[in-house]
Amino acid sequence: MANFYTDHPEYDFYLNHPEMQRVVELKERNFADKDKYEDAPVDFEDAIENYKRVLEITGDIAANIIEPNSEDVDLEGPHLVDGRMHYASKTYDNIEATRQAGLWGISMPRRYNGLNMPITPYSMASEIVSAADAGFQNIWSLQDCIETLYEFGSEEQRQKYIPRVCAGETMSMDLTEPDAGSDLQRVMLKATQDEDGTWRLNGVKRFITNGDSDIHLVLARSEEGTRDGRGLSMFIYDKRDGGVTVRHIEHKLGIHGSPTCELVYKNAKAELCGSTRLGLIKYVMALMNGARLGIAAQSVGVSQAAYDEALKYARERKQFDTAIVKFPAVYDMIARIKAKLDAGRSILYQTARYVDIYKALEDISRERKLTPEERAELKKYSRLADAFTPLAKGMNSEYANQNTYDAIQVHGGSGFIMEYKCQRLYRDARIFSIYEGTTQLQVVAAIRYITNGTYLGIIKEMLEKEVAEELQPLKARVVEMVNLYEQALEYVKEAQDQEVQDFLARRLYNMTGDIVMSLLILEDATRSAELFSKSANVYVRMAQAEVMAEHVYIMNFVKEDLPSFRAE
Repeated sequence: MANFYTDHPEYDFYLNHPEMQRVVELKERNFADKDKYEDAPVDFEDAIENYKRVLEITGDIAANIIEPNSEDVDLEGPHLVDGRMHYASKTYDNIEATRQAGLWGISMPRRYNGLNMPITPYSMASEIVSAADAGFQNIWSLQDCIETLYEFGSEEQRQKYIPRVCAGETMSMDLTEPDAGSDLQRVMLKATQDEDGTWRLNGVKRFITNGDSDIHLVLARSEEGTRDGRGLSMFIYDKRDGGVTVRHIEHKLGIHGSPTCELVYKNAKAELCGSTRLGLIKYVMALMNGARLGIAAQSVGVSQAAYDEALKYARERKQFDTAIVKFPAVYDMIARIKAKLDAGRSILYQTARYVDIYKALEDISRERKLTPEERAELKKYSRLADAFTPLAKGMNSEYANQNTYDAIQVHGGSGFIMEYKCQRLYRDARIFSIYEGTTQLQVVAAIRYITNGTYLGIIKEMLEKEVAEELQPLKARVVEMVNLYEQALEYVKEAQDQEVQDFLARRLYNMTGDIVMSLLILEDATRSAELFSKSANVYVRMAQAEVMAEHVYIMNFVKEDLPSFRAE
Protein backbone atom coordinates (compact mmCIF):
# COMPACT_ATOMS: atom_id res chain seq x y z
CA MET A 1 0.00 0.00 0.00
CA ALA A 2 1.34 3.40 -0.97
CA ASN A 3 2.40 5.88 1.70
CA PHE A 4 3.52 9.39 0.73
CA TYR A 5 5.80 9.56 3.78
CA THR A 6 7.54 6.20 3.84
CA ASP A 7 7.88 6.20 0.03
CA HIS A 8 10.28 9.16 0.30
CA PRO A 9 13.37 8.75 2.54
CA GLU A 10 14.14 12.46 2.19
CA TYR A 11 11.78 13.24 5.07
CA ASP A 12 13.75 11.15 7.56
CA PHE A 13 16.94 12.74 6.27
CA TYR A 14 15.65 16.20 7.23
CA LEU A 15 14.19 14.99 10.53
CA ASN A 16 17.69 13.80 11.43
CA HIS A 17 19.37 17.10 10.51
CA PRO A 18 21.82 18.22 13.25
CA GLU A 19 19.83 21.42 13.92
CA MET A 20 16.75 19.36 14.83
CA GLN A 21 18.33 18.61 18.21
CA ARG A 22 18.04 22.29 19.16
CA VAL A 23 14.59 22.59 17.58
CA VAL A 24 13.21 19.70 19.65
CA GLU A 25 14.97 20.81 22.84
CA LEU A 26 13.35 24.25 22.62
CA LYS A 27 9.91 23.07 21.49
CA GLU A 28 9.73 20.46 24.25
CA ARG A 29 11.19 22.77 26.95
CA ASN A 30 13.73 20.08 27.76
CA PHE A 31 10.87 17.54 27.79
CA ALA A 32 9.01 19.15 30.69
CA ASP A 33 5.67 17.68 29.50
CA LYS A 34 6.71 14.07 30.02
CA ASP A 35 5.36 14.04 33.57
CA LYS A 36 2.07 15.72 32.64
CA TYR A 37 0.99 14.07 29.38
CA GLU A 38 1.13 10.40 28.51
CA ASP A 39 1.96 11.05 24.85
CA ALA A 40 4.76 13.57 25.52
CA PRO A 41 8.26 12.41 24.51
CA VAL A 42 10.92 11.69 27.12
CA ASP A 43 13.95 12.55 24.95
CA PHE A 44 15.04 13.63 21.47
CA GLU A 45 14.82 10.16 19.92
CA ASP A 46 11.33 9.67 21.34
CA ALA A 47 10.22 13.04 19.94
CA ILE A 48 11.50 12.18 16.46
CA GLU A 49 9.69 8.84 16.62
CA ASN A 50 6.50 10.70 17.54
CA TYR A 51 6.89 12.94 14.49
CA LYS A 52 7.50 9.92 12.28
CA ARG A 53 4.33 8.23 13.51
CA VAL A 54 2.26 11.33 12.74
CA LEU A 55 3.87 11.66 9.30
CA GLU A 56 3.27 7.98 8.55
CA ILE A 57 -0.42 8.43 9.35
CA THR A 58 -0.47 11.56 7.17
CA GLY A 59 1.26 9.72 4.34
CA ASP A 60 -1.25 6.87 4.51
CA ILE A 61 -4.28 9.18 4.43
CA ALA A 62 -2.75 11.30 1.66
CA ALA A 63 -1.98 8.30 -0.57
CA ASN A 64 -5.09 6.27 0.05
CA ILE A 65 -7.88 8.77 0.71
CA ILE A 66 -7.00 12.33 -0.34
CA GLU A 67 -5.23 11.53 -3.62
CA PRO A 68 -7.89 9.03 -4.83
CA ASN A 69 -10.54 11.67 -4.05
CA SER A 70 -8.66 14.49 -5.79
CA GLU A 71 -10.07 14.10 -9.30
CA ASP A 72 -13.68 13.98 -8.11
CA VAL A 73 -13.07 17.03 -5.92
CA ASP A 74 -11.47 18.87 -8.84
CA LEU A 75 -14.46 18.11 -11.08
CA GLU A 76 -17.17 18.93 -8.53
CA GLY A 77 -15.69 21.84 -6.59
CA PRO A 78 -17.53 23.74 -3.82
CA HIS A 79 -21.13 24.96 -4.10
CA LEU A 80 -22.95 28.09 -2.96
CA VAL A 81 -26.38 27.38 -1.38
CA ASP A 82 -28.40 30.11 0.36
CA GLY A 83 -25.39 32.19 1.29
CA ARG A 84 -23.34 29.27 2.56
CA MET A 85 -20.40 27.46 1.02
CA HIS A 86 -20.58 23.67 0.73
CA TYR A 87 -17.41 21.72 -0.04
CA ALA A 88 -17.23 19.10 -2.77
CA SER A 89 -18.67 15.91 -1.30
CA LYS A 90 -15.36 14.05 -1.05
CA THR A 91 -13.69 17.03 0.63
CA TYR A 92 -15.86 16.19 3.63
CA ASP A 93 -14.39 12.66 3.53
CA ASN A 94 -10.88 14.16 3.56
CA ILE A 95 -11.70 16.43 6.49
CA GLU A 96 -13.25 13.60 8.48
CA ALA A 97 -10.26 11.31 7.83
CA THR A 98 -7.79 13.92 9.05
CA ARG A 99 -9.99 14.72 12.07
CA GLN A 100 -10.24 11.07 13.08
CA ALA A 101 -6.47 10.76 12.74
CA GLY A 102 -5.91 13.78 15.00
CA LEU A 103 -4.10 15.80 12.32
CA TRP A 104 -5.40 19.20 13.45
CA GLY A 105 -3.77 21.65 15.83
CA ILE A 106 -0.47 19.93 15.07
CA SER A 107 1.81 22.74 16.30
CA MET A 108 -0.30 23.78 19.31
CA PRO A 109 0.78 23.02 22.90
CA ARG A 110 -0.60 19.91 24.57
CA ARG A 111 -2.45 21.96 27.18
CA TYR A 112 -4.83 22.99 24.35
CA ASN A 113 -5.08 19.40 23.02
CA GLY A 114 -2.46 20.00 20.33
CA LEU A 115 0.41 17.72 19.29
CA ASN A 116 3.13 20.29 20.10
CA MET A 117 5.05 19.47 16.91
CA PRO A 118 7.60 21.93 15.47
CA ILE A 119 7.02 23.75 12.19
CA THR A 120 9.53 21.48 10.40
CA PRO A 121 7.60 18.19 10.67
CA TYR A 122 4.33 20.12 10.29
CA SER A 123 5.69 21.47 6.96
CA MET A 124 6.48 17.89 5.96
CA ALA A 125 2.87 16.91 6.65
CA SER A 126 1.74 19.93 4.65
CA GLU A 127 3.97 18.94 1.73
CA ILE A 128 2.64 15.38 1.84
CA VAL A 129 -0.99 16.53 1.80
CA SER A 130 -0.23 18.91 -1.07
CA ALA A 131 1.29 16.09 -3.14
CA ALA A 132 -2.09 14.37 -2.83
CA ASP A 133 -4.28 17.44 -3.46
CA ALA A 134 -3.04 21.03 -3.29
CA GLY A 135 -6.61 22.30 -3.02
CA PHE A 136 -7.30 20.27 0.11
CA GLN A 137 -3.94 21.31 1.54
CA ASN A 138 -5.27 24.87 1.56
CA ILE A 139 -8.24 23.88 3.70
CA TRP A 140 -6.22 21.69 6.06
CA SER A 141 -3.12 23.88 6.39
CA LEU A 142 -5.06 27.01 7.28
CA GLN A 143 -5.13 25.50 10.75
CA ASP A 144 -1.81 27.29 11.21
CA CYS A 145 -3.70 30.60 11.42
CA ILE A 146 -4.14 29.53 15.03
CA GLU A 147 -0.43 30.34 15.52
CA THR A 148 -1.27 34.05 15.23
CA LEU A 149 -4.12 33.77 17.74
CA TYR A 150 -1.82 31.80 20.06
CA GLU A 151 0.90 34.44 19.81
CA PHE A 152 -1.22 37.58 20.12
CA GLY A 153 -4.58 36.59 21.61
CA SER A 154 -5.51 36.55 25.28
CA GLU A 155 -5.39 33.39 27.38
CA GLU A 156 -9.18 33.41 27.43
CA GLN A 157 -9.21 33.42 23.61
CA ARG A 158 -6.64 30.64 23.49
CA GLN A 159 -8.75 28.48 25.79
CA LYS A 160 -11.84 29.24 23.74
CA TYR A 161 -10.58 28.71 20.19
CA ILE A 162 -7.43 26.57 20.09
CA PRO A 163 -9.05 23.32 21.34
CA ARG A 164 -11.73 23.75 18.67
CA VAL A 165 -9.09 23.90 15.92
CA CYS A 166 -7.29 20.93 17.47
CA ALA A 167 -10.60 19.06 17.20
CA GLY A 168 -10.80 19.82 13.47
CA GLU A 169 -12.65 23.11 13.08
CA THR A 170 -11.50 25.09 10.05
CA MET A 171 -9.93 28.55 9.79
CA SER A 172 -9.43 31.38 7.32
CA MET A 173 -7.60 34.70 7.20
CA ASP A 174 -9.84 37.43 5.82
CA LEU A 175 -7.47 40.09 4.53
CA THR A 176 -8.07 41.16 0.93
CA GLU A 177 -10.92 43.31 -0.38
CA PRO A 178 -12.14 44.41 -3.82
CA ASP A 179 -9.92 47.51 -3.59
CA ALA A 180 -7.17 46.06 -1.40
CA GLY A 181 -5.16 43.19 -2.84
CA SER A 182 -1.43 43.28 -2.19
CA ASP A 183 -1.81 46.81 -0.77
CA LEU A 184 -3.49 45.88 2.49
CA GLN A 185 -3.18 49.44 3.80
CA ARG A 186 -6.29 50.13 1.70
CA VAL A 187 -8.47 47.74 3.72
CA MET A 188 -11.71 49.52 4.61
CA LEU A 189 -13.93 46.86 6.24
CA LYS A 190 -15.17 48.74 9.30
CA ALA A 191 -14.85 47.68 12.91
CA THR A 192 -16.99 49.66 15.35
CA GLN A 193 -17.94 49.19 18.99
CA ASP A 194 -21.38 49.06 20.55
CA GLU A 195 -21.99 50.94 23.76
CA ASP A 196 -21.26 47.76 25.72
CA GLY A 197 -17.87 47.43 23.99
CA THR A 198 -18.87 44.65 21.57
CA TRP A 199 -17.04 44.92 18.24
CA ARG A 200 -19.05 44.77 15.01
CA LEU A 201 -17.70 44.26 11.49
CA ASN A 202 -19.28 45.66 8.32
CA GLY A 203 -18.04 45.45 4.74
CA VAL A 204 -16.83 43.06 2.05
CA LYS A 205 -13.87 40.70 1.82
CA ARG A 206 -12.79 39.13 -1.48
CA PHE A 207 -10.54 36.25 -2.57
CA ILE A 208 -10.80 34.62 0.87
CA THR A 209 -9.49 31.07 0.83
CA ASN A 210 -11.79 28.72 2.76
CA GLY A 211 -13.92 31.79 3.39
CA ASP A 212 -16.87 30.05 5.08
CA SER A 213 -14.65 28.52 7.75
CA ASP A 214 -15.54 28.06 11.41
CA ILE A 215 -13.10 30.63 12.81
CA HIS A 216 -11.81 33.70 10.94
CA LEU A 217 -8.96 36.13 11.56
CA VAL A 218 -10.15 39.40 10.05
CA LEU A 219 -8.21 42.55 9.21
CA ALA A 220 -10.47 45.58 9.69
CA ARG A 221 -10.29 49.35 10.11
CA SER A 222 -10.93 50.14 13.75
CA GLU A 223 -9.74 53.77 13.77
CA GLU A 224 -12.26 56.08 12.15
CA GLY A 225 -10.83 58.65 9.73
CA THR A 226 -7.62 56.71 9.01
CA ARG A 227 -6.62 55.42 5.60
CA ASP A 228 -3.29 53.67 6.22
CA GLY A 229 -1.99 50.63 8.03
CA ARG A 230 -1.91 52.34 11.41
CA GLY A 231 -5.71 52.31 11.58
CA LEU A 232 -6.07 48.53 11.13
CA SER A 233 -6.65 45.91 13.79
CA MET A 234 -7.05 42.14 13.86
CA PHE A 235 -10.31 40.50 14.90
CA ILE A 236 -11.58 36.99 15.58
CA TYR A 237 -14.92 36.12 14.01
CA ASP A 238 -16.77 32.97 15.08
CA LYS A 239 -19.14 31.57 12.46
CA ARG A 240 -21.45 30.44 15.26
CA ASP A 241 -22.29 34.10 15.93
CA GLY A 242 -23.63 34.72 12.40
CA GLY A 243 -23.53 37.98 10.50
CA VAL A 244 -21.44 36.85 7.54
CA THR A 245 -22.73 35.43 4.27
CA VAL A 246 -20.96 34.12 1.19
CA ARG A 247 -21.93 36.24 -1.80
CA HIS A 248 -19.86 34.47 -4.43
CA ILE A 249 -17.46 31.55 -4.92
CA GLU A 250 -14.78 32.21 -7.53
CA HIS A 251 -14.49 29.94 -10.58
CA LYS A 252 -10.76 29.34 -10.75
CA LEU A 253 -8.17 27.85 -13.08
CA GLY A 254 -6.97 25.40 -10.43
CA ILE A 255 -7.14 24.28 -6.78
CA HIS A 256 -10.84 23.68 -7.38
CA GLY A 257 -11.37 21.95 -4.04
CA SER A 258 -10.27 25.07 -2.19
CA PRO A 259 -13.20 27.53 -2.02
CA THR A 260 -12.27 31.15 -2.71
CA CYS A 261 -15.09 33.31 -1.40
CA GLU A 262 -16.44 36.83 -1.42
CA LEU A 263 -17.86 37.56 2.04
CA VAL A 264 -20.34 40.15 3.23
CA TYR A 265 -20.08 41.25 6.87
CA LYS A 266 -23.25 42.79 8.33
CA ASN A 267 -22.92 43.80 11.98
CA ALA A 268 -20.95 40.61 12.57
CA LYS A 269 -19.91 40.22 16.19
CA ALA A 270 -16.15 39.89 16.64
CA GLU A 271 -13.41 39.90 19.26
CA LEU A 272 -10.32 42.08 19.14
CA CYS A 273 -7.14 39.99 18.84
CA GLY A 274 -4.24 41.69 20.59
CA SER A 275 -4.10 45.48 20.55
CA THR A 276 -5.75 47.97 18.22
CA ARG A 277 -3.74 49.56 15.40
CA LEU A 278 -1.28 46.63 15.17
CA GLY A 279 -3.36 44.48 12.82
CA LEU A 280 -1.28 45.08 9.70
CA ILE A 281 1.94 46.35 11.20
CA LYS A 282 2.52 43.34 13.44
CA TYR A 283 -0.11 40.60 13.30
CA VAL A 284 -0.65 40.26 9.54
CA MET A 285 3.09 40.19 8.94
CA ALA A 286 3.39 37.24 11.33
CA LEU A 287 0.37 35.60 9.68
CA MET A 288 1.75 36.10 6.18
CA ASN A 289 5.22 34.76 6.98
CA GLY A 290 3.62 31.54 8.21
CA ALA A 291 1.40 31.39 5.13
CA ARG A 292 4.38 31.91 2.83
CA LEU A 293 6.22 28.99 4.38
CA GLY A 294 3.02 26.99 3.86
CA ILE A 295 2.98 27.86 0.15
CA ALA A 296 6.63 26.81 -0.09
CA ALA A 297 5.61 23.41 1.33
CA GLN A 298 2.61 23.28 -1.01
CA SER A 299 4.89 24.03 -3.96
CA VAL A 300 7.38 21.30 -3.03
CA GLY A 301 4.53 18.81 -2.63
CA VAL A 302 3.20 19.55 -6.11
CA SER A 303 6.75 19.39 -7.53
CA GLN A 304 7.07 15.94 -5.98
CA ALA A 305 3.80 14.87 -7.58
CA ALA A 306 4.92 16.31 -10.95
CA TYR A 307 8.19 14.38 -10.75
CA ASP A 308 6.40 11.15 -9.84
CA GLU A 309 3.95 11.52 -12.73
CA ALA A 310 6.63 12.44 -15.27
CA LEU A 311 8.96 9.60 -14.28
CA LYS A 312 6.17 7.01 -14.24
CA TYR A 313 4.92 8.01 -17.68
CA ALA A 314 8.42 8.18 -19.19
CA ARG A 315 9.18 4.67 -17.99
CA GLU A 316 5.95 3.26 -19.41
CA ARG A 317 5.67 5.18 -22.68
CA LYS A 318 7.58 3.77 -25.64
CA GLN A 319 8.56 5.45 -28.88
CA PHE A 320 10.53 3.63 -31.58
CA ASP A 321 10.44 0.51 -29.32
CA THR A 322 12.30 2.39 -26.56
CA ALA A 323 11.01 3.77 -23.26
CA ILE A 324 11.17 7.56 -23.62
CA VAL A 325 12.93 7.88 -20.24
CA LYS A 326 16.08 6.75 -22.12
CA PHE A 327 15.97 9.70 -24.54
CA PRO A 328 18.34 12.54 -23.52
CA ALA A 329 15.75 15.21 -24.31
CA VAL A 330 13.35 13.53 -21.86
CA TYR A 331 15.71 12.50 -19.07
CA ASP A 332 17.16 16.01 -19.10
CA MET A 333 13.71 17.41 -18.28
CA ILE A 334 13.11 14.82 -15.58
CA ALA A 335 16.54 15.38 -14.05
CA ARG A 336 15.85 19.13 -13.89
CA ILE A 337 12.50 18.54 -12.21
CA LYS A 338 14.20 16.35 -9.60
CA ALA A 339 17.04 18.82 -9.05
CA LYS A 340 14.65 21.74 -8.48
CA LEU A 341 12.53 19.54 -6.22
CA ASP A 342 15.50 18.51 -4.06
CA ALA A 343 17.03 21.99 -3.87
CA GLY A 344 13.61 23.47 -3.15
CA ARG A 345 12.97 20.98 -0.38
CA SER A 346 16.37 21.79 1.12
CA ILE A 347 15.65 25.51 1.43
CA LEU A 348 12.12 24.77 2.68
CA TYR A 349 13.37 22.78 5.66
CA GLN A 350 16.34 25.06 6.30
CA THR A 351 13.86 27.92 6.58
CA ALA A 352 11.48 25.84 8.72
CA ARG A 353 14.28 25.07 11.19
CA TYR A 354 15.15 28.76 11.45
CA VAL A 355 11.48 29.56 12.09
CA ASP A 356 11.24 26.78 14.68
CA ILE A 357 14.16 28.06 16.72
CA TYR A 358 13.15 31.70 16.83
CA LYS A 359 9.44 30.93 17.38
CA ALA A 360 10.24 28.61 20.29
CA LEU A 361 12.50 31.22 21.89
CA GLU A 362 9.81 33.87 21.44
CA ASP A 363 7.33 31.56 23.14
CA ILE A 364 9.73 30.91 26.01
CA SER A 365 10.20 34.68 26.42
CA ARG A 366 6.48 34.96 27.29
CA GLU A 367 7.06 32.61 30.22
CA ARG A 368 10.39 33.86 31.54
CA LYS A 369 13.22 36.24 30.81
CA LEU A 370 15.65 34.93 28.20
CA THR A 371 19.33 34.63 29.01
CA PRO A 372 21.73 36.90 27.05
CA GLU A 373 22.74 33.86 25.00
CA GLU A 374 19.12 33.05 24.22
CA ARG A 375 18.39 36.67 23.23
CA ALA A 376 21.33 36.58 20.82
CA GLU A 377 20.10 33.26 19.42
CA LEU A 378 16.58 34.67 19.00
CA LYS A 379 17.92 37.70 17.14
CA LYS A 380 20.09 35.54 14.87
CA TYR A 381 17.39 33.04 13.90
CA SER A 382 14.66 35.65 13.54
CA ARG A 383 16.86 37.46 11.03
CA LEU A 384 17.67 34.22 9.18
CA ALA A 385 13.99 33.21 9.03
CA ASP A 386 13.02 36.65 7.74
CA ALA A 387 15.70 36.49 5.05
CA PHE A 388 15.05 32.90 3.95
CA THR A 389 11.23 32.95 3.88
CA PRO A 390 10.91 35.06 0.69
CA LEU A 391 13.50 32.85 -1.01
CA ALA A 392 11.74 29.64 0.04
CA LYS A 393 8.33 30.88 -1.08
CA GLY A 394 9.38 32.63 -4.27
CA MET A 395 11.84 30.08 -5.63
CA ASN A 396 9.68 27.05 -4.81
CA SER A 397 6.49 28.55 -6.22
CA GLU A 398 8.28 29.37 -9.48
CA TYR A 399 9.82 25.89 -9.57
CA ALA A 400 6.41 24.27 -9.07
CA ASN A 401 5.17 26.13 -12.14
CA GLN A 402 8.23 25.07 -14.16
CA ASN A 403 8.11 21.47 -12.96
CA THR A 404 4.43 20.95 -13.73
CA TYR A 405 4.97 22.54 -17.15
CA ASP A 406 7.78 20.08 -17.85
CA ALA A 407 5.71 17.16 -16.53
CA ILE A 408 3.11 17.91 -19.19
CA GLN A 409 5.87 18.15 -21.80
CA VAL A 410 7.14 14.70 -20.83
CA HIS A 411 3.60 13.38 -21.39
CA GLY A 412 3.46 14.96 -24.83
CA GLY A 413 -0.04 15.11 -26.29
CA SER A 414 -1.38 12.98 -23.44
CA GLY A 415 -0.44 15.73 -21.01
CA PHE A 416 -3.00 17.99 -22.68
CA ILE A 417 -5.77 15.48 -22.01
CA MET A 418 -7.84 16.06 -18.88
CA GLU A 419 -7.70 12.41 -17.80
CA TYR A 420 -4.02 12.74 -16.89
CA LYS A 421 -3.13 14.08 -13.45
CA CYS A 422 -0.32 16.30 -14.73
CA GLN A 423 -2.77 18.81 -16.22
CA ARG A 424 -4.36 19.33 -12.77
CA LEU A 425 -0.97 19.79 -11.16
CA TYR A 426 -0.18 22.41 -13.79
CA ARG A 427 -3.42 24.27 -13.16
CA ASP A 428 -3.04 24.05 -9.40
CA ALA A 429 0.54 25.30 -9.39
CA ARG A 430 -0.21 28.51 -11.26
CA ILE A 431 -1.57 30.25 -8.15
CA PHE A 432 1.47 29.50 -5.98
CA SER A 433 3.53 32.38 -7.33
CA ILE A 434 0.55 34.73 -6.91
CA TYR A 435 -1.21 34.26 -3.58
CA GLU A 436 0.21 35.04 -0.15
CA GLY A 437 2.48 37.55 -1.88
CA THR A 438 3.46 37.36 -5.54
CA THR A 439 7.00 36.47 -6.52
CA GLN A 440 7.47 40.17 -7.20
CA LEU A 441 6.58 40.89 -3.56
CA GLN A 442 9.01 38.20 -2.40
CA VAL A 443 11.66 40.13 -4.31
CA VAL A 444 10.61 43.30 -2.48
CA ALA A 445 10.90 41.45 0.85
CA ALA A 446 14.33 40.07 -0.05
CA ILE A 447 15.99 43.03 -1.74
CA ARG A 448 17.08 44.82 1.44
CA TYR A 449 18.92 41.68 2.52
CA ILE A 450 20.56 41.61 -0.90
CA THR A 451 21.69 45.24 -0.99
CA ASN A 452 22.82 45.41 2.65
CA GLY A 453 25.01 42.33 2.19
CA THR A 454 23.09 40.00 4.53
CA TYR A 455 22.74 37.23 1.95
CA LEU A 456 26.34 37.67 0.83
CA GLY A 457 27.48 37.24 4.41
CA ILE A 458 25.34 34.10 4.79
CA ILE A 459 26.69 32.73 1.52
CA LYS A 460 30.29 33.26 2.60
CA GLU A 461 29.61 31.48 5.89
CA MET A 462 28.11 28.60 3.98
CA LEU A 463 31.15 28.46 1.69
CA GLU A 464 33.33 27.74 4.72
CA LYS A 465 31.58 24.41 5.29
CA GLU A 466 33.37 21.34 4.02
CA VAL A 467 31.81 19.29 1.22
CA ALA A 468 32.62 15.76 0.12
CA GLU A 469 35.74 15.41 -1.99
CA GLU A 470 33.80 14.30 -5.06
CA LEU A 471 31.69 17.48 -4.79
CA GLN A 472 34.65 19.87 -4.76
CA PRO A 473 34.40 20.64 -8.52
CA LEU A 474 30.78 21.65 -8.00
CA LYS A 475 31.73 23.85 -5.06
CA ALA A 476 34.33 25.52 -7.29
CA ARG A 477 31.49 26.39 -9.67
CA VAL A 478 29.60 27.99 -6.78
CA VAL A 479 32.66 30.06 -5.89
CA GLU A 480 32.63 31.38 -9.45
CA MET A 481 28.93 32.18 -9.10
CA VAL A 482 29.60 34.16 -5.90
CA ASN A 483 32.25 36.23 -7.64
CA LEU A 484 29.79 37.11 -10.42
CA TYR A 485 27.12 37.86 -7.82
CA GLU A 486 29.38 40.28 -5.95
CA GLN A 487 30.25 42.07 -9.19
CA ALA A 488 26.62 42.42 -10.21
CA LEU A 489 25.55 43.57 -6.76
CA GLU A 490 28.28 46.21 -6.62
CA TYR A 491 27.39 47.43 -10.11
CA VAL A 492 23.75 47.93 -9.12
CA LYS A 493 24.65 49.70 -5.89
CA GLU A 494 27.08 52.00 -7.64
CA ALA A 495 24.32 53.17 -9.97
CA GLN A 496 22.69 54.86 -6.95
CA ASP A 497 19.36 54.87 -8.75
CA GLN A 498 16.24 53.40 -7.12
CA GLU A 499 14.45 52.70 -10.40
CA VAL A 500 17.45 50.80 -11.76
CA GLN A 501 17.70 48.81 -8.54
CA ASP A 502 13.99 47.99 -8.62
CA PHE A 503 14.20 46.94 -12.26
CA LEU A 504 17.17 44.63 -11.68
CA ALA A 505 16.03 43.35 -8.28
CA ARG A 506 14.43 40.19 -9.66
CA ARG A 507 17.68 39.20 -11.36
CA LEU A 508 19.67 39.73 -8.16
CA TYR A 509 17.02 37.72 -6.30
CA ASN A 510 17.33 34.84 -8.79
CA MET A 511 21.11 34.84 -8.38
CA THR A 512 20.76 34.82 -4.61
CA GLY A 513 18.35 31.89 -4.65
CA ASP A 514 20.48 29.94 -7.12
CA ILE A 515 23.61 30.31 -5.00
CA VAL A 516 22.01 29.65 -1.60
CA MET A 517 20.19 26.58 -2.91
CA SER A 518 23.33 25.29 -4.64
CA LEU A 519 25.18 25.44 -1.33
CA LEU A 520 22.31 23.74 0.50
CA ILE A 521 22.06 20.88 -1.99
CA LEU A 522 25.86 20.39 -1.78
CA GLU A 523 25.58 20.22 1.99
CA ASP A 524 22.81 17.64 1.70
CA ALA A 525 24.75 15.62 -0.87
CA THR A 526 27.74 15.60 1.46
CA ARG A 527 25.57 14.05 4.19
CA SER A 528 23.81 11.63 1.80
CA ALA A 529 25.35 11.08 -1.61
CA GLU A 530 22.82 8.35 -2.34
CA LEU A 531 19.89 10.74 -2.04
CA PHE A 532 21.27 13.98 -3.42
CA SER A 533 24.49 13.70 -5.44
CA LYS A 534 22.73 13.47 -8.81
CA SER A 535 20.51 16.44 -8.04
CA ALA A 536 23.50 18.42 -6.78
CA ASN A 537 25.34 17.81 -10.05
CA VAL A 538 22.35 18.89 -12.14
CA TYR A 539 21.24 21.81 -9.96
CA VAL A 540 24.64 23.49 -9.57
CA ARG A 541 25.28 23.39 -13.31
CA MET A 542 21.80 24.72 -14.02
CA ALA A 543 22.20 27.45 -11.40
CA GLN A 544 25.58 28.45 -12.77
CA ALA A 545 24.12 28.94 -16.23
CA GLU A 546 21.39 31.20 -14.83
CA VAL A 547 23.80 33.20 -12.66
CA MET A 548 26.07 33.78 -15.63
CA ALA A 549 23.15 34.94 -17.76
CA GLU A 550 21.86 37.31 -15.06
CA HIS A 551 25.38 38.66 -14.57
CA VAL A 552 25.76 39.47 -18.25
CA TYR A 553 22.38 41.18 -18.30
CA ILE A 554 23.05 43.32 -15.23
CA MET A 555 26.61 44.31 -16.16
CA ASN A 556 25.44 45.49 -19.58
CA PHE A 557 22.42 47.42 -18.30
CA VAL A 558 22.40 51.22 -18.18
CA LYS A 559 19.67 53.58 -17.06
CA GLU A 560 19.13 54.78 -20.63
CA ASP A 561 17.71 51.32 -21.37
CA LEU A 562 14.74 51.85 -19.03
CA PRO A 563 12.45 53.87 -21.34
CA SER A 564 12.28 50.99 -23.80
CA PHE A 565 10.77 48.79 -21.08
CA ARG A 566 8.18 51.21 -19.73
CA ALA A 567 4.58 50.60 -20.74
CA GLU A 568 3.13 53.99 -21.56
